[in-house]
Amino acid sequence: MKHGTCKKQFKSVALLSLVASASAFAPATFGVRTSTAIHADFVYGEYDDKLWDNDAKKVIYEKWDPTAPRSTLNFNPFETFGGNSPDASGIYPGENRYKDPIRGDVSYAAMLAEKEELEERTANPKPGSEPGCPGCKN
Repeated sequence: MKHGTCKKQFKSVALLSLVASASAFAPATFGVRTSTAIHADFVYGEYDDKLWDNDAKKVIYEKWDPTAPRSTLNFNPFETFGGNSPDASGIYPGENRYKDPIRGDVSYAAMLAEKEELEERTANPKPGSEPGCPGCKN
């Protein structure tokens, strides 16, 4: 009788260890995508997933501090790099995390008005915004 009880206990322990070890191969959360901490601190720009038109760019330009380090919340939205304009987070095409912005409709008359604004900005840049400043890409 003692031998039979020992056999039952051994089978119970063996079964429990088998069940416990099987959970090591099962996914912890099935169907839920978990994020890695590699880019967990990344912050998209203020106009991410919003209309990125000339008015939005002017708002970001007014907030831009060329003497502070460039970031997704501090960049010149009118600065070009390699002939490209940045997205709503200051990221250029081909760079990691670039998102094609939501663009508004533009007429020829609006383009001419934007050209005049660009010429005015170029003639009167923000103090400290020379090429190579902390807030510039170039």
